[in-house]
Amino acid sequence: MARDRPKTPKGQGSRGPGVLRLIGGRWRGRRLAFVEQPGLRPTSDRVRETLFNWLAPVIEGSECLDCFAGSGALGLEAASRGAASVVLLEQAAAAARQLRGHLAALAADSADVQIEVAQADALDWLRRQTSRRFDLVFLDPPFDGDLLGPACELLARRGWVGPGSLIYLETDGARALPDLPAGWQLIRDKRAGQVRYALAEVVP
Repeated sequence: MARDRPKTPKGQGSRGPGVLRLIGGRWRGRRLAFVEQPGLRPTSDRVRETLFNWLAPVIEGSECLDCFAGSGALGLEAASRGAASVVLLEQAAAAARQLRGHLAALAADSADVQIEVAQADALDWLRRQTSRRFDLVFLDPPFDGDLLGPACELLARRGWVGPGSLIYLETDGARALPDLPAGWQLIRDKRAGQVRYALAEVVP
């Protein structure tokens, strides 16, 4: 995905409105406005369509974590397609408020899905929270940081994922994927334009 969440440099404002379109499930076709900021790149429709085709057999009823939520493109798409619960982590206060606005616009509290927005640094959150098992984790951090490897390590070391869990990774197409933790296996790996995206599974 293109990075979903903003890290706005100090003193630098937003560039204007953008639009996120949900492409499948109960909210298919819904458009959600968001304020574009440097570093915020919702995963493209093309990549999301491929990713959720991969996930179609397992998305229904799954427990999901979107570690770098930004506009909410991945986590909200999962909720739209039948996930049982989604936790959206977003460090930037403005983006977290925007995510809560998306939930209100979708009337998500009346749907049969639990969605939580937590304003937090993803790595700090993974370090300090009591262990909870997720079926599916989305990792699409800003391309200009070195966050994929540390996030994978914390997910594995702190027990957030277990056998059968799936982890989505997205990065700059020019970069190599990080070394995966022991017991993780890469099962999908594609490129679209300047984006590389992949799916790993935790195996017994």
